[in-house]
Amino acid sequence: MKQEERSLETRMIHSHRRDPRKNEPVTTPIYLTSTFEAKDIEEQVQLEEDKADTFYTRYGNPTLSVVEQMVAELEATEAAVLFGSGMAAITTSLLSFLQKGDHAVFQREIYGGAHYFASEILPRYGVNVSWVSAQDTDGFRRAIVDGTRVVYLEAPTNPTLRLVDIHQVATLAKGKGALTFIDSTFATPFNTRPVELGVDGVLHSATKYLGGHSDLLAGALAGSRKIVNQVKSYLRVLGGVLDPHAGYLLLRGLKTLGMRVRQHNKNGLAVAQFLEEHADVDEVFHPMLESHPQYLLAREQMVGGGGVVSFEVRGGLPAARRFANAVQLLRVAPSLGGIESLLSIPCLTSHAMLTSKQREVAGISDGLIRLALGIEAPEDLIKDIDQALKSV
Repeated sequence: MKQEERSLETRMIHSHRRDPRKNEPVTTPIYLTSTFEAKDIEEQVQLEEDKADTFYTRYGNPTLSVVEQMVAELEATEAAVLFGSGMAAITTSLLSFLQKGDHAVFQREIYGGAHYFASEILPRYGVNVSWVSAQDTDGFRRAIVDGTRVVYLEAPTNPTLRLVDIHQVATLAKGKGALTFIDSTFATPFNTRPVELGVDGVLHSATKYLGGHSDLLAGALAGSRKIVNQVKSYLRVLGGVLDPHAGYLLLRGLKTLGMRVRQHNKNGLAVAQFLEEHADVDEVFHPMLESHPQYLLAREQMVGGGGVVSFEVRGGLPAARRFANAVQLLRVAPSLGGIESLLSIPCLTSHAMLTSKQREVAGISDGLIRLALGIEAPEDLIKDIDQALKSV
């Protein structure tokens, strides 16, 4: 069977194999070395000029090259590049294309760290930033003008699970000559393929679903070879590279991503449906609930809704605290995308750096709880959530 005829999940396990077959390790080796020896000075010069993955690990590494190939295949792009964290991926990628006097359009509902970068850091370097709500396509049409350099999106959003019409906004950006980047961490490549909807660069906090085991920090960008090469040139200078051991762990996680995402999707929808019927819950956020205001858009650009469910518990922040202290199976911890279920209160964690007014505009109430559901049995998760709600 030809490689392109195999399913994506099969390719994630076997795409790194070389032909013809020979006696080689089944698992990709970890190249735990900072530097590589050349046979002579001429070869060393050539390796440096070629930015080879056998010159110096800040330039590249054979282990990381395999992972980058897999991420590119997942997102159906020409190339990909890895970083030491999701925020390193976001900041390095955007700094590669923005300079003093440029204009960028940012979706208002984005991860707190990315929001801080766009609202506090980019303006210090002379970048003009406009903000548009995820659901306001007309707002994007007005904001994206001649001279706009970058449009930055996130879908589904953290933590309110809102969506942006990726295809429409990407088309608007292309019409003005702007590049579109999207943080697709919550969606994963198995639920959304942004490049197929017109996006230029797909960003991931690979710490989350791509890694899947809460044991590494990593980020990724997938896109055209031209975009990736430009970002790589900045990465080598800014230095936010991924170490080979974390790359190996990420490689292991990618091999099981497909089957994990299926269970995340199943758990997310089951818990969301349970919460929607609970008397002590005011509102539930999950893109595959029929009550979600963008349900039809979710069905159009997503295969599944993912494992994150947010809900507003009746009683505000005091009730949210009581709920968090009452769970037994779920763990009170930041992050998401691992095999275990985690809980956080966004106003105290991921979006604490935002002002109360900024959180209000983004739809993040003090009583909002974010559940990052793992791959446990859904009935066990529901039992734990039910008993915790009784304490509220």
